[in-house]
Amino acid sequence: MPSLTILPHPELCPEGAKIADAPQGVSICRVLLDNHIEIEHACELSCACTTCHVIVRQGYGSLDEATDSEEDMLDKAWGLSPISRLSCQARIGSQDLTIEIPKYTINHAKEDH
Repeated sequence: MPSLTILPHPELCPEGAKIADAPQGVSICRVLLDNHIEIEHACELSCACTTCHVIVRQGYGSLDEATDSEEDMLDKAWGLSPISRLSCQARIGSQDLTIEIPKYTINHAKEDH
């Protein structure tokens, strides 16, 4: 199984983290949540917001292409880059991944999930 490395984030993962056995075919967001990294996901993983936006620093090419719906939503994300994805839509492939969770989202109110 590929690994998922999370770069340090001041609130969600201050020291960074590494998930050694990230299951293929599962969304990055689900893997983060299952491993107690509480990334925002205001739309409950339905590709209707950008709160789970991540920047894929390594392994971007191993992910399936983003759908038109995901691309449309990503246009609204804070800190968008050419290697951005919505973690609820990007499914882990066969290669190791390194991701960065942006410091901000466009979410004005955060609920506990």
